[in-house]
Amino acid sequence: METMTATIERNTTARNIAPVAGTETTRQRAARYVWAGTRLALGWIFLWAFLDKLFGLGHETPAKNAWINGGSPTKGFLAFGAKGPFQGIYQDIAGAAWADWLFMIGLAGIGVALLLGIGMRIAAVAGGLLMVLMWTAVLPPENNPFMDDHLIYAAVLAGLALVGAGNTLGLGRVWATLPLVRRFGWLR
Repeated sequence: METMTATIERNTTARNIAPVAGTETTRQRAARYVWAGTRLALGWIFLWAFLDKLFGLGHETPAKNAWINGGSPTKGFLAFGAKGPFQGIYQDIAGAAWADWLFMIGLAGIGVALLLGIGMRIAAVAGGLLMVLMWTAVLPPENNPFMDDHLIYAAVLAGLALVGAGNTLGLGRVWATLPLVRRFGWLR
């Protein structure tokens, strides 16, 4: 029995692949779906931020400030919201075209990758980096000496990649079979 349990754990944890047919426990199945739901929710957060800044849907970005209407997705926050030791750096890049493009490509790419369950490793690294940069823009955080939601999101992104969350309710398994992805494992 212990050998079978060790084999199941190795097949489901170490390799991020499906367990042997009929051996997945209810807890393992539930965990897969919780991680998949978390991936979808976080993907929507990134994609919504992109769409709102692109089109000015009125939630956080008014239509007059939409990127397609000539607004800058980075200027408002970086110019007026940044504080702490890196305030000057962020204010200097506020509204720069290259910063706007990188930010928007990042939001869209991370959001789409998470929603589709593909490129989870890249999405985790890029999203984690974006979250840490956003955290440094508001040091110290308002309600805690160092911890805020940006660091929690970065940790969740790492967890999503580590457990292969794109394989459940996503295209992660199909993505992993592509020749380019098989050749370069970091694309998983």
